[in-house]
Amino acid sequence: MSDFLVIGGGIAGISAAARLSHLGQVTLLEAEAGLGYHTSGRSAALFEESYGKPTTVALNRASKAYLQSANGGVLSPRGLLLLARAEEAESFATDLAQMALDQISVAEAQAMVPILDTEVITQAAYDAEAWDIDTDRLIQNFAREVRGNGGEVLTGQRVERITRTDSGWAVSTAKGDFEARVLVNAAGSWVDEIARLAGIAPLGFTPLRRSMARIPAPGGHDVTHWPLAFGTGETWYCKPDAGKLIVSPAEEDPSHPHDAWPDDMVLAEGLARYEAFVTEPVTRLDSSWAGLRTFAPDRSLVLGPDAVDPSFVWVAGQGGYGFQSSPAASQLIADLVGGREPDLPPDVVIGLSPGRFGAIQCVQGNP
Repeated sequence: MSDFLVIGGGIAGISAAARLSHLGQVTLLEAEAGLGYHTSGRSAALFEESYGKPTTVALNRASKAYLQSANGGVLSPRGLLLLARAEEAESFATDLAQMALDQISVAEAQAMVPILDTEVITQAAYDAEAWDIDTDRLIQNFAREVRGNGGEVLTGQRVERITRTDSGWAVSTAKGDFEARVLVNAAGSWVDEIARLAGIAPLGFTPLRRSMARIPAPGGHDVTHWPLAFGTGETWYCKPDAGKLIVSPAEEDPSHPHDAWPDDMVLAEGLARYEAFVTEPVTRLDSSWAGLRTFAPDRSLVLGPDAVDPSFVWVAGQGGYGFQSSPAASQLIADLVGGREPDLPPDVVIGLSPGRFGAIQCVQGNP
């Protein structure tokens, strides 16, 4: 019997497992054949401190030092470039203020990304303090921490049944049965389904699909040092990736938990929005994919023990912020479970708590 049983091997689950492994025996169950298969494996992988709700920004700031230095660090310079046309001046001003960017000239923006169309772009802003995250290295660092503390990281373990016991929880998969005192729900888009299996009231998470296309380097340019560029209101973005460019429509289409794939029409519309800002057309796609960014109703992460049954712990609603917030989010989980005073401000802890949704009632049985 373990002390902690973590369901989900994305960045939320593996980081929580790593922190909890210092408090007791941890077993992590991942349904797929490898860690980070779903949304975690399809992330744009950028650290931008001011990106997200205030509670998310607090987590980002508290995570930065860890991401920079722990185990040698996982960040490398990238930069963030905001672009707008004349009719987008109001939206540009909003993004400029919310993300604390520095306004620059259009000529300066074109010097960073030579394919920008200066005949249509009227405003630009930049943040040098945006960083690529080596997501695989971060996941493996956390996995080594779990194993180094005697924990288990088990893949191919799709949860079929969850039962409340006198001593904690019993979880069954096709490959075996597991027991633990505390159940940690880090199942990504499936968090509400796991809650129902456990007889815990779901909190109303919504998976939102986001698509990506990888295209050849435009015009044969070396894109290695280009920043991530995006349109106001986050209607599209592009980012260098292994010598090519990934372009996203940045859509948020409500979905259901599944192995997501892109919608061809949505992808085409997003590519057209990107093309409106550049001089090089998209002539072919090398590949495309989609992921599900899962949000709570208020779009803040949900971190901590359930309001009705504290032996059921939520690590959920990461949306698009899972990697950049994971060090602080996982530390908060360990602090709350371990009965320690969190380093985060009390209002942030409350704003991330499952209890913020009000009184919820335990539901009985499976869905």
